[in-house]
Amino acid sequence: MFGGINQKQVEKVMQKMGISQTPLDVKRVIFEMGDGEPNLVIDEPSVTKIMMQGQETYQVAGEAHEDSSNLEKFSDEDVKMVVEKTGASEKKVREFLEENDGDIAMAIIELKK
Repeated sequence: MFGGINQKQVEKVMQKMGISQTPLDVKRVIFEMGDGEPNLVIDEPSVTKIMMQGQETYQVAGEAHEDSSNLEKFSDEDVKMVVEKTGASEKKVREFLEENDGDIAMAIIELKK
């Protein structure tokens, strides 16, 4: 019982209204953020799929933490500048920057050789 209401009665009323809830066995939920924001990650969340009037929605509950592994340490403009200064290919410049934590000065020095 919840607040004097029987859970079975609540489920019957929801069913009559065309609302169904299905718990999902989910290990991890990742919200991929944009514009240089770190992703939000929820490990071992409680996830429920809700069908209402032909539309699926998902309810996610759990403790979120930030994951900044999605953040690039350099921009497209940085790559373009290193390409112009060194004459190296864009692919080579990107690989170098990824391997060296986006160190632009070192990329220019090393790729100019």
